[in-house]
Amino acid sequence: MKTALSIAGSDPSGGAGIQADIKTMTANGVYAMSAVTALTAQNTMGVSGIMEVTPDFLAEQLDRVFEDIFPDAVKIGMVSSAELIEVIADKLTQYKAKNIVLDPVMVATSGARLINEEAVEALKTRLIPLADVITPNIPEAAVLAGMDISAAEDMETAAKKIQAQFGCAVLLKGGHQLNDANDMLVGKDTKQWFNGVRIDNPNTHGTGCTLSSAIASGLAKGYGLAEAVDMAKKYISGALAAMLDLGKGSGPMDHAFAINNEFTAERKN
Repeated sequence: MKTALSIAGSDPSGGAGIQADIKTMTANGVYAMSAVTALTAQNTMGVSGIMEVTPDFLAEQLDRVFEDIFPDAVKIGMVSSAELIEVIADKLTQYKAKNIVLDPVMVATSGARLINEEAVEALKTRLIPLADVITPNIPEAAVLAGMDISAAEDMETAAKKIQAQFGCAVLLKGGHQLNDANDMLVGKDTKQWFNGVRIDNPNTHGTGCTLSSAIASGLAKGYGLAEAVDMAKKYISGALAAMLDLGKGSGPMDHAFAINNEFTAERKN
């Protein structure tokens, strides 16, 4: 069985972060592992607290995973401090990790900055150059490319600039009222639009975590990047279309929408 490692924070409400990653990887047929960067207190209505792990303890988690069950792919989510970013970069380099998918969580959909400038700089200099592909949203791509993005043509220009600067492939995620969930993939020798249909579902908590984990799962199983992205987008669409409705805010998706067997069936009266 192929394996994938998620390096991210914990979401106790289960819709994003490590919990969403594990569900996604499992649903996509790979064995999921995790190294927790932070505990959060959050639910569908927002985040009320964050408690980071120490750099030494994150390093110890990564050592224990890599020396025992070497992951076929690695997904990296939100890492809020430069010190933790340095640890991740050092360990991925030390163990020669492969199929690295980085979701560069820096800017919320609202435009609010989620990590400080020191961490952004560490992300640029240490982690992004190690990634095989990064999955920024439009506000994050605008920061990385140093330009405004207000049209599909801007998405293509920004993705090309980021790819040229950092050397990794870029899947620039659409949405944000710019288009109907169309994403732009740019690699060294690749340029491809992945068209999506905007699903009328307000419960979108954890979509970025889920997409990057699904891509990592595809890469772990040996699919090429374009194939892995295509499969991941189909998975996201299915999880959203299942119309799970939990919580008082923007709820989670149904990561298990395609799992149907005797163990998932509800009890019959």
